[in-house]
Amino acid sequence: MPQGLDPNAPLRLAYLTYRGKPHVGGQGIYTRHLTKALVDLGHEVEVFGGQPYPVLDDRVPITKLRSLDLFNDHYPGRFPAFWEFKTREDFLEVAVFSTGVFPEPLAFSARVHRHLVPRAREFDLVHDNQCLGWGIAKLEKVIPTIVTLHHPITRDRMLEMKAAPNLYKRWSIGRWYSFVRMQGKVARQMPRVVVVSENSIQDIHTDMGVDLDRMRLVPVGVDPELFRPLEHVARKPGRLITTASADVALKGLAYLIEALAKLRSDGRDVSLTIIGKPKPGKSMDLIDRFNLHPHIDFVSGVPDERIVELYAEAELAVVPSLYEGFSLPAIEAMCTGTPLVATDGGALPEVTGADGDTVFRCRAGDTESLLATLQSALDQPEARSRIGAAGRKRVVERWSWRHCAELTVEQYREVLSMPANIEKLRRNGRL
Repeated sequence: MPQGLDPNAPLRLAYLTYRGKPHVGGQGIYTRHLTKALVDLGHEVEVFGGQPYPVLDDRVPITKLRSLDLFNDHYPGRFPAFWEFKTREDFLEVAVFSTGVFPEPLAFSARVHRHLVPRAREFDLVHDNQCLGWGIAKLEKVIPTIVTLHHPITRDRMLEMKAAPNLYKRWSIGRWYSFVRMQGKVARQMPRVVVVSENSIQDIHTDMGVDLDRMRLVPVGVDPELFRPLEHVARKPGRLITTASADVALKGLAYLIEALAKLRSDGRDVSLTIIGKPKPGKSMDLIDRFNLHPHIDFVSGVPDERIVELYAEAELAVVPSLYEGFSLPAIEAMCTGTPLVATDGGALPEVTGADGDTVFRCRAGDTESLLATLQSALDQPEARSRIGAAGRKRVVERWSWRHCAELTVEQYREVLSMPANIEKLRRNGRL
């Protein structure tokens, strides 16, 4: 560590999340718990967030960067009225949206660049949570910057295009996801990219061309005191639980719904709790087709304590994803002692462990494999009990948010020790 940069001194951090509310998926959970753990370690964190805004610990201040919120829960994909345009970034957001491209990463990066550059003297380092817009690359020239990249969005694009029913739909999806080219170019410029699994490191290198020596593995965490077995809550026979932040091909919800329909047609009294909101798409169409509405409950907007109760009520948790860069829902379910059925998609085998030891494994994108695994797990109460207990032990021994924060701070210090960043710190009056 260079002279003048105390390796034990608390850091002043600007944390960026363009879409960070917990119900939109793992990025929101990561934002909430990592920033809290960083403050617990004695560092100062200010979050710069786009809509939907993140839910944070009371000690973590937020600067809300208002957008046009084109994809809000009530009117997703809306076109704003003329009086809503107040900044040049608003015009940029709509211009990109009008070309059929997802505009939030680019627009947010422009907003945060405009807000942070005048405040460069206030921060030691910027931590970007998978925005990777052009504004982040420009910001890195002014303030030392590090990026978390959970998984390459190229995988989302590939799976969505594969599931598309026709050539026009595939073309439309490809255009919508064209922002990933920008993310790849920006990621390749970052001095350090934090990645949550070895699987994602290889995929990011393959798909986005990021050098392996620029990436470091920092697994995410879980709170084992919160996500714990609840002995006083009885499991409901035949109850399954899954998490679906969005009805996209990547998450594999349609395969689980098809398997549920087949289980019920075989005479099994099974039901499903989905942590998420019902949204139009293939999964809702399948629920209608199989008349499963009486047997599926959607739950959203509830505190973590209620989520833990829902896990405690379920005989099995299910992660039917075609691909995961890590899977917070998997380790949260395992940490509660709920036996897990999970596919072999992406990093899931790396995270959940060996089939039959800590998880019931099935093939990704294969309804029959998922169905057979669910049938076997439902028929083996002793195996469920054993795998549930072993799954919790695996998670508690490997992952906590404090450990995640400590490893992340190690990366902060390494980035700050780079000669180019020492010069930025001097220029900004931080040394």
